[in-house]
Amino acid sequence: MSSSATGRDGDLLAQLATLTTEQFRPDLAEIDRLPTSEIARIMNGEDRSVPDAVAAQLPQISAAIDAVAERMARGGRLIYLGAGTAGRLGVLDASECPPTFNTSPSEVVGLIAGGPSAMVTAVEGAEDSRELAAADLDGLGLTAEDTVVGISASGRTPYAIGAVEHARARGALTVGLSCNAGSALAAAAEHGIEVVTGPELLTGSTRLKAGTAQKLVLNMISTITMIRLGKTYGNLMVDVRASNEKLHARSRRIVALATGASDHEIEAALAATEGEVKPAILTILGRVDGPTATGLLAASGGHLRAALGRV
Repeated sequence: MSSSATGRDGDLLAQLATLTTEQFRPDLAEIDRLPTSEIARIMNGEDRSVPDAVAAQLPQISAAIDAVAERMARGGRLIYLGAGTAGRLGVLDASECPPTFNTSPSEVVGLIAGGPSAMVTAVEGAEDSRELAAADLDGLGLTAEDTVVGISASGRTPYAIGAVEHARARGALTVGLSCNAGSALAAAAEHGIEVVTGPELLTGSTRLKAGTAQKLVLNMISTITMIRLGKTYGNLMVDVRASNEKLHARSRRIVALATGASDHEIEAALAATEGEVKPAILTILGRVDGPTATGLLAASGGHLRAALGRV
């Protein structure tokens, strides 16, 4: 091994030694000798600390969400980028938006270092490339209206940092989500979110508490952004896409919960609106026909409450 390679390894080891997510837990050094029930109890106790760590960052999370919603209301996209577990969580959150909120797959996008195959197989070296992140964003045609969320438990992953730096240089909104304080990722982003979850049960296994924290924050970012964009009515998913039998049944139930109408009225409303839940609710509550409901929603930016105020 060359001295330069040895030097790089030493630098990386020194960096990892400073990260709370990489710290060794001497108190758990013999966890493999414990009964399964005791390991499960300890792990459950560790997981219970995660919501409190997220709560400590709620002001930063809320500010980021308001900024994301403002951009998306103008037609911008929400783009998640990360490597390994962080990238998979971003792809997961993005993939659940179309069936939940009737968004286009192009509106919320998840990119993982190494491409789609990295969802199931590690792609060596992909996370270490800032240039790869810039190329992935350029491949999407990044604009200043978009939001880029870099995700990295360590907060030092070059792919995530490179994505945020490249996006910020292009005028896009940037968010850096990490699980270590004072991270390079948070410093690079306009909105830094650092959910400090502490050392893991298995040393350095950030798919555990850190991954859970990232999932919780991504749930907040996408869900609350969609609420702000009028994708819900109260706590009902009125923009749900009825793409299967279960979702067709859910659509009927949502209209029923929102209106209290009879089964006959609900079926007629859904038929008049080609199965779309939001205009169906408006036809019942506003006592208007399908085309009128569609027009009112368009004039109200898709916000059902605002459309009802126009009736």
